Amino acid sequence: MKHHAHAWRAMHHAGYRLYFAGQAISILGNWIQQVALGWLVYRLTGSAMLLGTVAFLTQIPQLVVSPLAGIVIDRSNIRQLMIVVQLAMLLQAASLAVLTWFGLVVPWHILVAATVFGILNSFDVPLRHAYTSQLVPDRQDLPNAIALNSLFFNLARFIGPPLAGFILTHTSEASCFALNAISFVATIGVLLYLRTSSQAHSSAAFADALREGFVFVRQHFPVRHLLWQVALLNFLAASYVPLMPAFARDVFRGGPDTLGLLLGSAGAGALLASVTLAGRRSVRGLSGSIAQGNLLASLSLIGFVLTSDIGVAIVMLFLLGFGLITCNTSSNTILQTILPERLRGRILALYSAANLGAAALGGLVCGAMADHWGPGPSLLLMGILLIAVSLFFFARLELFRMHLRPIYAQLGIKHPSKKEES
Repeated sequence: MKHHAHAWRAMHHAGYRLYFAGQAISILGNWIQQVALGWLVYRLTGSAMLLGTVAFLTQIPQLVVSPLAGIVIDRSNIRQLMIVVQLAMLLQAASLAVLTWFGLVVPWHILVAATVFGILNSFDVPLRHAYTSQLVPDRQDLPNAIALNSLFFNLARFIGPPLAGFILTHTSEASCFALNAISFVATIGVLLYLRTSSQAHSSAAFADALREGFVFVRQHFPVRHLLWQVALLNFLAASYVPLMPAFARDVFRGGPDTLGLLLGSAGAGALLASVTLAGRRSVRGLSGSIAQGNLLASLSLIGFVLTSDIGVAIVMLFLLGFGLITCNTSSNTILQTILPERLRGRILALYSAANLGAAALGGLVCGAMADHWGPGPSLLLMGILLIAVSLFFFARLELFRMHLRPIYAQLGIKHPSKKEES
């Protein structure tokens, strides 16, 4: 019972409980739309390249817009900015629903919608990360809140794809887009209710603020190390997502239900990783989890490509989801623990760029390769490269820990047990 209560300790903060509920509904809607969008573009065109392009446009703004968005976040009232972004995302989903419902949607509409979502998401992701620290004032509870954020994101990732597959089988893509639009109402309502005092953290000129963030990353080895690790992992491993409609239809000879099953299995692995991380008592020990998760992701990606059995494929995607989320959430937790408050928005925006932006580039590259070589050989190459990356970070693990230990000591973060090391 004590362990169970500890795993949910961030829920003791009333504002965070409300925020948790609103975000869970909104993120579920996002996953439903993401699956429907991929199915729609593949149904209309049959192009793996266009699948990669849509994923690229959805996420590539993270590379370009996120660093600038981080400056805006540090200079803004976070709650008010979040409300504006959520309203814009609601309008984007509603427009897509109307176009699809009346049969007016064509591929260029999808590309524009993906780009708009990508730009808005470049603000939304770091905003959600930064707002969490205001809702959980106790720094000891912050790692648990970050893990719970990952938990409800991956719970939606687990439920969303199969639910989207069910909706697509019985209705249409338009219904998925409409449900996503409605889901934003929950988050907007919570944000209007919460009256947090969110003052700007920076008043520096725009160019100076941008320079300050990049200088901090260049001079701070743990932050630089984490951002590179996240970028390489997601470029190589997350590229499987936009190719799933091709695997579902052409490799496993299925339809939307098979697509939902495949993506849902990766979501189940991600969910288990989030539950595991939520039960941890300290940020210490996460560096080892990152190294192990990298290697697990590489091996499971290769295992998925080499099988033609749907049962084995589900297991491999489960392990891939577990490895990916273990690495990403652990990296995010360490970052949020060691970052100074004045730079939080900017560095978390760079984390979003390294995570989603790198995944976008990987999806585009892998989609282009898949059109020439096929989805299987393309993902196999990505898996082999990821093994090399994993071994490189394993070799630098002790150096990373040496840099983290004095930071943890300065923050007063102690070992909860002998089993967990920095």
